[in-house]
Amino acid sequence: MMIRRRSALLGLAASWTLGRSSLALAGSGGGPDDPRFVVIILRGALDGLAAVTPYGDPDIAGYRRGLLLPQPGQEGGLLDLGGFYGLHPALAGMHALYGAGQMLPIHAVAGHYRSRSHFEAQDYLESGADQRLDSGWLNRAVAALPGRGHRPDGYGLAMGLSVPLLLRGSARIGTFAPAASQHPDAALYHQIAALNAGDPLTGPGFRDGLKARGFSDAVAGEAGDGAASAPGQGGRPDPFSVLAGAAGRMLAAPDGPRVAALEIGGWDTHAGQVGRLKGPLGQLDRGVRALRGALGDGWTRTVVLAMTEFGRTVRMNGTGGTDHGTATVAFLLGGGVAGGRVGGTWPGLRQEQLFENRDLAPTTDLRAVAAGVLRDHLGVPHGALARIFPGTTGETMRGLVRVA
Repeated sequence: MMIRRRSALLGLAASWTLGRSSLALAGSGGGPDDPRFVVIILRGALDGLAAVTPYGDPDIAGYRRGLLLPQPGQEGGLLDLGGFYGLHPALAGMHALYGAGQMLPIHAVAGHYRSRSHFEAQDYLESGADQRLDSGWLNRAVAALPGRGHRPDGYGLAMGLSVPLLLRGSARIGTFAPAASQHPDAALYHQIAALNAGDPLTGPGFRDGLKARGFSDAVAGEAGDGAASAPGQGGRPDPFSVLAGAAGRMLAAPDGPRVAALEIGGWDTHAGQVGRLKGPLGQLDRGVRALRGALGDGWTRTVVLAMTEFGRTVRMNGTGGTDHGTATVAFLLGGGVAGGRVGGTWPGLRQEQLFENRDLAPTTDLRAVAAGVLRDHLGVPHGALARIFPGTTGETMRGLVRVA
């Protein structure tokens, strides 16, 4: 992917799509010490109780014994986060960031809405308002920064088929779809092979064809259900890692963009959650590693916010999965994060403490998390926060980032 210097200097906004992952960028750089801000949307509703498990809560086993991984220190167990919480073992790279003080999970976080519809919740998540809007809070944040978003000679460039709502708005954004930028991911090929596995004619044909194109045996249908999320095709990086690395390289450029939005799907785990969740968690972890590696020294001035539209039910359902819920976990990562701890207020899991007798109760507004990063890291004026998040008074969560 080639981006002209002029595009970066005038305020680059780009979107690039690969499979169920996409990338968008905005905001021109002024120097190597500029703060960088990356938002990762986890589409499909991440089960926060599985990603960051409160194994120290005595009530959790009664709700989801079939979903719980062994406690820290045991084989295949959780990665300890201080004695009460444990991180899913697929997030080993992020756990290393936690140990370095560069990861801050915030638990029992939720959006300001109470919708369990993916479509409504994702709109509210990206608009940041109490009602549906045609603009996103990250676009409004870029527009609020002095000299960004409203320059009369400036323009945005979107690489892909669409710009996410998060970056739509008054800051100028154009679109461009590069040839062959969209490819089905390995999971789709795996599903097609699995559907034809029993056919004596098409089954072997699909398997041989996929293997001839460099796909692994797992994708070609010769492994279990959870294997479709292997780290790539024929040993190649998965799409999200490719996009994260591309974002890092552009963000690292002295005159490159300073704001990026990425997304990754696969989090809607209604059935077989234990096996299915390993894939997207592993992709997220590898993507964060790729972003950090590509940013180089710029990582020290970077904050990444990984967020999802809502959480999942506390109780396991009858198919070994979880259904749409309310509160979940959000992740802050990067050299600019005041991490090495778990943030938020834990609400407890006794039956009377659940939200509507089914969900983890929300105790932190996700908008306050985002607003705290925008103000203290990106430098958005405090007075602009109520416009960026309509319906709020501009409240922010403090102490999230390292203030220079």
